[in-house]
Amino acid sequence: MPSFCIRNFGCRVNQAESFAWTEAIREGGLRYEADPSRSDLVVVNSCTLTGRAERDVRKFIRKIARENPAAGLVVTGCSAERGEEEIGRMPRVLLVLPNSEKGGLPERVLALAGTPGPDAARGPAAGEPADDFLRSRALLKVQDGCDDRCTFCVIPSVRGRSSSVGQKEVLARVRDLVRQGFREIVLAGIHLSSYGRDRESGGTLLGLLRAIEEVEGLGRVRLSSLDPRRTDETLAAHISGNPKICQHVHLSLQHASERVLEEMGRAVGPGVYRSVLSALRQRSPEASLGADVIVGFPGETEADFALLENFLRQSPLTYFHVFSYSPREGTPAASRPQVADAVTKKRSLALRSLSAEKNSEFRASFLGREMEAVVVRKKDGRDPEREAGNSGFAELLTGNNIRVVVPSCPAPRREIVRVRITRVLQHSTEGEVVPS
Repeated sequence: MPSFCIRNFGCRVNQAESFAWTEAIREGGLRYEADPSRSDLVVVNSCTLTGRAERDVRKFIRKIARENPAAGLVVTGCSAERGEEEIGRMPRVLLVLPNSEKGGLPERVLALAGTPGPDAARGPAAGEPADDFLRSRALLKVQDGCDDRCTFCVIPSVRGRSSSVGQKEVLARVRDLVRQGFREIVLAGIHLSSYGRDRESGGTLLGLLRAIEEVEGLGRVRLSSLDPRRTDETLAAHISGNPKICQHVHLSLQHASERVLEEMGRAVGPGVYRSVLSALRQRSPEASLGADVIVGFPGETEADFALLENFLRQSPLTYFHVFSYSPREGTPAASRPQVADAVTKKRSLALRSLSAEKNSEFRASFLGREMEAVVVRKKDGRDPEREAGNSGFAELLTGNNIRVVVPSCPAPRREIVRVRITRVLQHSTEGEVVPS
């Protein structure tokens, strides 16, 4: 029975796509194999957001061709959209599918394996554990593409204009995932805040959330990144403190210098950011608030960086993902004078250190507290990766994005349990499961 593996690069949308593909390919009769070095077919869902992301994709393709020369590779995603011919010439690549064709990926993979196509009646390959392939949390893509034209971003050119999945289809998928036993569903979108604006019937992210919350048996919903420019008071109020929505909000801020934001093509000032973050924090004091920020954008001065660093330090943000600016061919910012690499690296390290400091303080504030968390990973004493003397452990994720390692957990993956925080380390948090 042929086996397959899917390797993701990049965003939550890629993860959500691969989640759905895995289910469809298994229903077609192929066996899921977690290790790409042992798979007959390896699907690569690529990313082109930064130059490093593209290099990582190509490095992985060459690695698999070396370690598993009998495997065939299927490459899709944003890198495949931009470099279809180049990727197609790489070793062991059988098929390159640009984003415009990735909707039919399961059928193309099954055809390569010599199977007729997805068939729910056929079910997973014989002898395969029922949920070995499943993530502990379900990822659901509800929106794709972007109508904005930030001067640093190539994504609109490879994913197209904003496109939303109809609310009825989303709700049907949510009900199916709940029936499968998923307690947490992550809604993903390239520009999730734009959900529904492209549809003739209208609709908004707020309306979608209200409808999803009515699904019987739903545990909780987690949101991927939101745009602060489209996170109004009504949406912020609905998200904050809502028991059905994880108190974890991630915002695409990018910078806090008004001048740099203007150069980025983002019609917003730092005052809007302060207002949104303040509203979220006031309504949900225990929420994890995160952000994407870019350092080293063309023309970023020391004064601009100081504004950004000071904003982040004084904000209620509990962490931030720091991206070093990467010029992308075809974008307006790529042709502008660039900040020296050494300067960008120094600024990036400073912000990453600040993020670690703020996140450690945030986690420490919950020491001794009991919280709800979903079981995301379990390893027993037979695991070859375990440390000597460790009889096993489980990893949990709280609604407000605190990862907790416990020595044991009787509940299965995907279940929501109560956990007590017992120790906070620099890079991890430990606890114990509290009997219900």
